[in-house]
Amino acid sequence: MKKKVLTTLLCVSLAATLLAGCGGGADKSANADAAPATDDAAPATDDAAPATDDAASDDTAAATTGGDYKFEIIVKSYQSSYWQAAVTGVNQKAGELGVTVNCTGPNAESDIADQVNMLNNAINSAPNGIGLAACDQEACLDSLQTAMDNGIPVVCFDSGIPNAPAGSVLATIATDNYAAGATAAENLYPALKDKIASATAPVRIGEVNQEATSESITSRGLGFIDKITELAKADGKSVAVIGNEYYVNNCKEKGDEASADIIIEVAVPAQTTVELCATEASVILNKADTIGMFGSNQVAAEGILTANEQLDVLGTDPATSILAAGFDAGSVIKGAITAGKMFGAVTQSPLAMGQTTVEVLTKIANGESVSDVPTQGYWYDSTNMDDASIAPNLYD
Repeated sequence: MKKKVLTTLLCVSLAATLLAGCGGGADKSANADAAPATDDAAPATDDAAPATDDAASDDTAAATTGGDYKFEIIVKSYQSSYWQAAVTGVNQKAGELGVTVNCTGPNAESDIADQVNMLNNAINSAPNGIGLAACDQEACLDSLQTAMDNGIPVVCFDSGIPNAPAGSVLATIATDNYAAGATAAENLYPALKDKIASATAPVRIGEVNQEATSESITSRGLGFIDKITELAKADGKSVAVIGNEYYVNNCKEKGDEASADIIIEVAVPAQTTVELCATEASVILNKADTIGMFGSNQVAAEGILTANEQLDVLGTDPATSILAAGFDAGSVIKGAITAGKMFGAVTQSPLAMGQTTVEVLTKIANGESVSDVPTQGYWYDSTNMDDASIAPNLYD
């Protein structure tokens, strides 16, 4: 669904403390209270904006006010600090506008059926609107039809639902995830370029994606693969993509492994946990020809770092170590970048996504027209992570 883009959104800095559930003028859900964030899992997600590009426009923000509205907000997971940051943004904007919000979400992003049940329960409560970060692009289609049939507007955030019934999703607030994955490749490839050029045998770049179902993760993974392929071809090198069938079959060029100069190996665990991502990452990191890695969200990136705790092969010098790029933030990833164990990562602004979701839902309830809000991903590493345009989005 492509619509006009909302005018530029007002920046709000990250709150110092992340809340475990939604309560901006509202009662907290049992799920929010029961499932606090932990440091070792995430979504990605993923997917956002810099401090200067991530909230509603000056004139519309000032004009938007709440009423006696209640919104249901369903996040992808309560395991990660990413989603807790989004919840904080929801709370902040709900408090500003005087609306009631109730947040729910499954324990893990792989708990797709649980999230669908939460969406159905939200519909049955007849709210004024629903904000949904869908774990799966297809699993919610029937529920979206039901919401539309009952006159309940839905706004998607972080991930879009391309096949949603026409008219069921009124706006999507999300990172251009394909471009964000490409951003990771654009920053990692130059650091590996000389090693690729001088190699006398094929070299390997690993990619760990926590799953192959949500738009945010799949788009980032494919964006990274396609950009590496593009950059390598410009240097006269051939690329082959192997591993998970979804990514092999949906990338622009899968190539021929037998003749490739660069092999991109894509791994997807059976479930979305840091531990299982670490198992997949270990297999690739243990291969003698591996020179680079990419984890397409917080879970996957932390999985790569967890695998490295035993292997100690990651670093920032391509001559002596494997260079890893991550996605999202959190204390583990930030600490690894500071310590020189991760080359860098792409950040989003989950806080702003949460704020914008509530604002857009309020506009809809007020009878105002809305449109999609595309946001961006930004590269950060040890040289710029303290910059004013980056630091507010590096949640813990």
